[in-house]
Amino acid sequence: MTWIKSASKKVKGKIAQLKGIEAEQDALGYLEKHGLVLVQKNYRCRRGELDLIMRDGDELVFVEVKYRRSDSHGSAAEFFDANKRRKVEAAIASYMHEHQLNPALVAHRLDLIAIDNQRIDWIKSI
Repeated sequence: MTWIKSASKKVKGKIAQLKGIEAEQDALGYLEKHGLVLVQKNYRCRRGELDLIMRDGDELVFVEVKYRRSDSHGSAAEFFDANKRRKVEAAIASYMHEHQLNPALVAHRLDLIAIDNQRIDWIKSI
């Protein structure tokens, strides 16, 4: 029975991963429809991960995507907590450093795309 539970957890994990990828694609399409241009997807470093990096005119936009199938345990936006924010900000600092971008001189912001079932909320400059 133990191997069945283990296999079930792996399957659920893969399904969640696929739903996350789909949510990021939905967010990307939504942002592109609103004029943003993709710079990079899924930037990873030791300090964290950035789901999407976009350009809005001359401004870099770092986008965190949160998805919830239902709001029975809270909305997608509520899952962007202080701990996640610290990780994202650390990843932004790493990205800026790696690309030799001075945060004091390069316009940038952090946005949240919260997807609750099929509804997309774009929260700018969080």
